[in-house]
Amino acid sequence: MSSRQLTVRIHGALNDFVAPERRGQAFTHVLQGSPSVKDLIESLGPPHPEVDVVLVDGAPVDFAHRAEEGTSLDVYPASDPSAPQVAREARVGQPLPEMPRFILDVGLGRLSGFLRMLGFDTLWRNDSADDQLARLSHDESRVLLTRDLGVLKRSEVVHGYFPRATDPAHQLVEVVRRYGLTSRMRPFSRCIACNAPLSTATPEEVQGRVPEGVAQRHSHFQQCPGCQRVFWPGTHHQRMQNLVETLRKLEATNP
Repeated sequence: MSSRQLTVRIHGALNDFVAPERRGQAFTHVLQGSPSVKDLIESLGPPHPEVDVVLVDGAPVDFAHRAEEGTSLDVYPASDPSAPQVAREARVGQPLPEMPRFILDVGLGRLSGFLRMLGFDTLWRNDSADDQLARLSHDESRVLLTRDLGVLKRSEVVHGYFPRATDPAHQLVEVVRRYGLTSRMRPFSRCIACNAPLSTATPEEVQGRVPEGVAQRHSHFQQCPGCQRVFWPGTHHQRMQNLVETLRKLEATNP
């Protein structure tokens, strides 16, 4: 008895999750039962939140569509220049809110600080459980950033991304590019430590809460109403400002 097969091609950045011998080319896949295309795609590697368009024999389908013998399956990520033009309602990828919010797993603490520095509402704890991350991502419409594919493939996750880099600064560049964040950045408007929005403060208001030398050299401060930290434009601020300017230059080069 011949095996039941279909032809699959994974496109663009989704090839990062596929076995090397299958990247960038069509390959045959033996069907086991009658899986949904979502389950089939994830069995091959790519997590569903990174998928934007699924075509069966050239026509767009949703994740619930059942894979069938003898068909051809094409899977595209978001912002892939080779992807066909497909109506918004025919895409499996869901549109983001105007101002994206994020939730990060325990291994991405430094990335969370960078995103907060850029002004994005970003949840992170060093003890968050996988089910809690997935649930909050769904319930609060947050983008889940994680390097744990098991978490990203949980069915309740709608928006999510697997940073390829291990260096936090490079991860930030990836996320800014992936979600087009440069025009949405509000640098130094949120507490890096606890995520609360910052408010301006006078030297008198922060007296006794900053080193004496800082109080003498600076007249502009920000304070966090949550954790009571005080921020001022010191050396670290300038390094962060340089990073912000570098990210803004991505606007013109973002593919």
